[in-house]
Amino acid sequence: MSEIQGKIFLGRQPILDRQKKIFGYELLFRAADTLHAHITDLAFAERSVISNVLSTFGVSSVLGKHKGFINVTGDLLMNDMLEILPSDRIVIELLETITATEPVLRRCRELKDRGFLLALDDNLYHPDYEPLYDVVDIVKIDILQASPETVLEMVKILRTRNVVLLAEKVETTQQYLDCLSLGFQLFQGYFFARPAVLNTKRVDVAGTTLLKLLQLVCSDAEFEEIEGTFKHNPTLTYNLLRLVNSVVIGMKEKIRTLRHALVVLGMQQLKRWVQLALFATESAGGVGNPLLETAAIRGRLMELLSAHQREEHTGKDYSESAFMTGVLSLIDVLFESPMEDILEQLNLTDDVRCALIHREGHLGRLLRVAESLESLDLSNLQKLLDESSCNLESLLEYQVQAIEWANRMEEGL
Repeated sequence: MSEIQGKIFLGRQPILDRQKKIFGYELLFRAADTLHAHITDLAFAERSVISNVLSTFGVSSVLGKHKGFINVTGDLLMNDMLEILPSDRIVIELLETITATEPVLRRCRELKDRGFLLALDDNLYHPDYEPLYDVVDIVKIDILQASPETVLEMVKILRTRNVVLLAEKVETTQQYLDCLSLGFQLFQGYFFARPAVLNTKRVDVAGTTLLKLLQLVCSDAEFEEIEGTFKHNPTLTYNLLRLVNSVVIGMKEKIRTLRHALVVLGMQQLKRWVQLALFATESAGGVGNPLLETAAIRGRLMELLSAHQREEHTGKDYSESAFMTGVLSLIDVLFESPMEDILEQLNLTDDVRCALIHREGHLGRLLRVAESLESLDLSNLQKLLDESSCNLESLLEYQVQAIEWANRMEEGL
């Protein structure tokens, strides 16, 4: 029996608003036995959905300040256990197999009275759903399941209802733009993390300055040169001071000057902040954009995992290289430019470059572990664990720690 059997894995699929900011996540709990299938067995659903959200993973840990969408079967909908969940954080997603019987409609109204939002999953319009449209808040439309003509007709019908339309399985930027033009308000899928047509995106002044700063800190530039770059950008200076004075750093003494802030922060933490701040600039979408959270989680997860491999590798900077690899793994998506072109501007070690471009080497394997866990590709994850010294129990623990860290770090950007 493989190490992965019998374990529960957490997946979070982002749900974005029209500004491509995170509205919430669909929480997917999968057992290794089901691999790519959703957990829909009632007994297992009751045990896994409720207990995992409340205890094993924790609402605040996996959601931060966002909402969580949880699939429920008809039986689970009628179970009082649902009421244990925090109504202000959880969106109850009714599976498409649920029929609009009077007991179901009455239960939906009860849950709404308790403060829950309700969503109807994978919906294809049918008159039988009419009663449900009156009680749900969100209707999810699988844009890959229906033809474009059917989607358009459904949008026309449902826009007359008091519901929010959510486009599901949006995997490309073009699909997002098409759904945006149709009037969808929410979008679910990984389109935000797919490289667009590479055209060297125009980067704002803050992004250009941060890229220059990253060049400087990666090249061990003189302290005065780094300070001078900050002085030419008051907004970055303000954000740096805010970070150092925040709970993330935990300073008791308030810091008022740029020089003091840089000394206290240190070059290692400054490098981390610059990498993450790249994803929080105006052109990147600001704080709350999914690339920032994904990059931060990858970086922190890889750093934690690297501790298990440190004895196998020389050099005290291995964990820092792992963190950098994770964060920068999405920089080509951010700048809409080939990874090789961006890395030409940065003085990175060969192992980091090899991991980012080819997903090879020890760091490349760690990156593939992070990506496989992110997408719940459990079969590939098992192979990667077999090839490395990563411990599964630690991996699942570190996943939650990385999400928590990313939530805190966002406050300092």
